[in-house]
Amino acid sequence: MSERTVEQMLEEWEPVIGLEVHVQLGTKSKAFSPSAVEFGARPNSLTDPLVLGMPGTLPTFNKGALELALKLGVATGSQIRAKSRFARKHYFYPDLPKGYQISQYDEPLCEDGHIDLILGGALKRVKLQRIHLEEDAGKNMHVGAISHVDLNRAGVPLVEVVTAPELGSAEEAAEFMRALHRLVRWLDISEADMEKGQMRCDANVSIRRVGEDRLGTRTELKNINSFRFVQNAVEHEIARQIRILEGGGHIVQETRLWDAQAGTSATMRTKEEANDYRYFPDPDLPPLVVDGPMMGSILRSLPELPAARFARYLREHGLSPDDARTIISDRALAEYFEATVKAHPGSTSGRTLANWMLTELLGALNADGKDIGDSPVPPATLSELVRMVEDGTISGKIGKEVFEETYRTSEAPRAIVERRGVQQISDEAALWEIVDKVVTQNPKQAEGYAAGKDGLFGFFVGQVMKATQGRANPVITSDLLHKRLGR
Repeated sequence: MSERTVEQMLEEWEPVIGLEVHVQLGTKSKAFSPSAVEFGARPNSLTDPLVLGMPGTLPTFNKGALELALKLGVATGSQIRAKSRFARKHYFYPDLPKGYQISQYDEPLCEDGHIDLILGGALKRVKLQRIHLEEDAGKNMHVGAISHVDLNRAGVPLVEVVTAPELGSAEEAAEFMRALHRLVRWLDISEADMEKGQMRCDANVSIRRVGEDRLGTRTELKNINSFRFVQNAVEHEIARQIRILEGGGHIVQETRLWDAQAGTSATMRTKEEANDYRYFPDPDLPPLVVDGPMMGSILRSLPELPAARFARYLREHGLSPDDARTIISDRALAEYFEATVKAHPGSTSGRTLANWMLTELLGALNADGKDIGDSPVPPATLSELVRMVEDGTISGKIGKEVFEETYRTSEAPRAIVERRGVQQISDEAALWEIVDKVVTQNPKQAEGYAAGKDGLFGFFVGQVMKATQGRANPVITSDLLHKRLGR
């Protein structure tokens, strides 16, 4: 008997998934010391006595990290704790020189927020349990039987974003990661470059029979650093747990490491509980206090958020969910679209503008390896080109040719059209003369069309376009040919 697919398994079993996502905050210095934050620096060159926890050192918290964390808290609708506290989380590991990590435990900065995911063209709200501040550990590197420790990353400020256990599929888990990644980049909180380890995910996965309320035993998948890997790892873990339970076994609460190349996971350690870390308030750090002026400054700095803009693009501009999602994937791209719409007053729909931007402009930029910020075609210029297509000055086909020249030379579209003389012919009297001449010169084809050979209509359209060098308005041409040919 062939092995069941995950889809077949999920007819009887229901996964329950919660994510813990670490996001590196975009500060120039570390969380509790003045050492710089710089990816790719010489190993162990960005450390100091504070990071190493040397006797007599006293940490001082980086206010810039607090401001960035507050931005995320406000953007996710979280409750902001007016006075929160740092704690020491104790565990021994080679990349943790102090023997403890400075984190937040029972008094986190933010609680009870949410993030909206885009699923199936609609928004789904996912609850957050908390967002708290902490410092990163260093990095272990293994070369054969030899291990090296690089402490450059130790002490880098992080936020940990913890969801409620309510994600229902591997797809939703991956989409949550995309939504959070989009949000922190949108707010300029973090570059969130997953290849550099600036955003990493731990996934807690359990399963239960469909219809049950009780949560199953969970396992934690550790340090996953891409959207695709998150989806693959969670799918694999769901299937692994189902097979164990259906085989009469039981799930062990543990931490597992995901091997992306092999497509499998392996036991790392049995899962610790909070009391294993011996949390207690850090005696060297005063409480974090968030006052009114600070909150007011954060609130005033927030732009329209991606999920709200997605919904508005569907509602106001008639964009398809796919187009709206692509546009909000990057704030600079969304701002370009906004500026193009603003330069295009009177337009009943932004769909045409979005189509030109996503197809022609992004196609050209991608081919050149450029970002939207490097576009040689400003929003007002793209609007001018689209306007000439909409009002019939040029055809869509000519419009694409003009766009290519504008992109290459930065010459204004209208100037190109006038210089090349490619304005579309929309004058009915002038077109009627051309249509009449074409039909008169092709009597056999006209007879064939009259006899029911509908395919010949395209022949006549082609002949008119040839006679006008492609400048004939296709809609008017079609109407006039129907009149001239009698049907």
